[in-house]
Amino acid sequence: MLGEGLLVDVSKMNIERIVADGDLDGLLSAAIVRRVWRGVPVRFSHPAEVRRGGVDDWMTRETAVLDLPFHPQCGLHIDHHLTNKPTPAQQAAAAKDGCNIVWDDALSAARVCFNTFQESVNLDDIETWMDMVDKLDGGKISREEFLSDNPIVWIGRTIDATDNLYCQTLLQHIVDGDGPNDLMKLPMVSEKITRSKDEFRRLQSMLDECTKVVDRIAIVRLDDKGIRTNGYLVTAHFGDKCDACMIIHGYSEIEEGEDEKWPLSASFYSNSFLHEHGGLFDLTRLATAFDVDGGGHANACGCRIQALSNLQQKEERAVRMGDIERNIVAWLELWANRSGQ
Repeated sequence: MLGEGLLVDVSKMNIERIVADGDLDGLLSAAIVRRVWRGVPVRFSHPAEVRRGGVDDWMTRETAVLDLPFHPQCGLHIDHHLTNKPTPAQQAAAAKDGCNIVWDDALSAARVCFNTFQESVNLDDIETWMDMVDKLDGGKISREEFLSDNPIVWIGRTIDATDNLYCQTLLQHIVDGDGPNDLMKLPMVSEKITRSKDEFRRLQSMLDECTKVVDRIAIVRLDDKGIRTNGYLVTAHFGDKCDACMIIHGYSEIEEGEDEKWPLSASFYSNSFLHEHGGLFDLTRLATAFDVDGGGHANACGCRIQALSNLQQKEERAVRMGDIERNIVAWLELWANRSGQ
């Protein structure tokens, strides 16, 4: 683990590829590392893809993995998620095998990258992004900031790892030194933001129809709706009615070749507007209850829907629609015991 001001000796490293999470934090992390190793290709991914082996073909000791789960074949891993925190023994074993693990308890992976490489390369222009990226990824944004016209907030809402051309365009502009206001002037970005604002308003109007609040946790059913959102919109909408939310998204049926669809999964978020210093419950207990690959932060995490029996035992079969409700029931039981965690 590295604290602020501790650096990686880049003179002893050779990075030829980057795999980063396909969100704002991953984008800024990739921009910082690409500032160090100019021109290297970047692939945007997500945790489930890494865990199921979907990026194995990119993994060598010359690959940097950013804001994603650790991959044993990579050469550099930078992250801040609690469930990805390495033990000293794991870190030593990785170093022995030729992999540097850089983990820090920071609000964002981008902050870990910034602190790690700020003495190796000029990142003065990147600093413009950092405060808001920290707030968004670390659950420290205020309700007023979330609902504002801040360009970084809106750029973050347009990012989708499945739109590789768009992500690569944003990445290159940031690497080249463009700030948030510069990006807002790009036609491709302004068009995306216009669509995002329309979807944002549509989601706000949908929430009352697809959400129920049970025991102060808002359960949002976006499965098979082709829409995704994070906890900020939900908790901003329901205010002090909920201490946390769970959002179900993805598709119950995915045909072969439908790569634009994502599997059924759940995201869990504390109401950071109500609980500024963390939530009432370690939500990773929900994310890891049935999915060994689930995880994230105590106040923001996720997992895949699992095939469960009526007795809440995992079954070796394909996930069906009924499993969503069985997972929710089991999570609510865990949530109900939050005072004794």
